[in-house]
Amino acid sequence: MTVKTVAPQSLFAYVVVASRRARQLMAGAPPLVDNTRSRQPTRVAPLELKRGLLEFDIPARPGEDEEEE
Repeated sequence: MTVKTVAPQSLFAYVVVASRRARQLMAGAPPLVDNTRSRQPTRVAPLELKRGLLEFDIPARPGEDEEEE
């Protein structure tokens, strides 16, 4: 399993990662960026993702692991 910090190329994956981070921020997690224009979690999460501050893993699809071996 590889942990990534670069924003995903897939728009769907980008939205999933950003929304999960926004939920963490709404639950009380501290933001990883300082001096943001907005304190809204839905604004802070994409900013953190664009700056490469989030670590995430996108699981492989079933069957992809078999092809790599």
